[in-house]
Amino acid sequence: MAFDLARHVGAVTRSVVNCERDGLPAKTVVATVRYPTDAADLWDAITSAERIPRWFLPISGELRLGGRYQFQGNAGGTITRCDAPKRLEATWEMGGFVSWVAVTLTPAEGGTDLTLEHTAHVSPHWDQFGPGAVGVGWDMGLMGLARHILEGGQVIVDENAWVATAEGGGFVRHASDDWGRAAIEAGEDPEKARAAAEATRKFYTGEG
Repeated sequence: MAFDLARHVGAVTRSVVNCERDGLPAKTVVATVRYPTDAADLWDAITSAERIPRWFLPISGELRLGGRYQFQGNAGGTITRCDAPKRLEATWEMGGFVSWVAVTLTPAEGGTDLTLEHTAHVSPHWDQFGPGAVGVGWDMGLMGLARHILEGGQVIVDENAWVATAEGGGFVRHASDDWGRAAIEAGEDPEKARAAAEATRKFYTGEG
């Protein structure tokens, strides 16, 4: 099955949940995608040190419960839950800030649903960029995972070069706008949410 970018982008379900974490106001960015493979294969793709670099980033550390991991040039953290092949949870530590990521796999018709939840405390960064601050980056990762599942092999692309193309720029715009819509549905002021979505788009395309 060939990878269809437009179909993939439209198939991602995006939402924002208002919540608390450790007694402080927080937001959870939620993305769900269905992959045409079984849960065991999808779990292996997201937890194997050999497969992760094929679609996301090189990773080092101990990929086990309680182990520390580090993505090259990006975030690291501690694996806090590992229930194969159903749920994975970890801290997401970068730039002195800690947030929390959870991935749930659910068997579905024609494949497996992957739901990614990224929870972070409300901050000036959120006020400026909204859910797209993390959401668009995860969108790119989930796209890479889809290509890996469908095509196999190494599917890493130069993101900076790709977003400068019409295809990449369109992808970023769609994802940014949809995260803005999700923020509005979660109660954010529409004007503020749209401005944050545009700031996110400009950040990823290098315009801002």
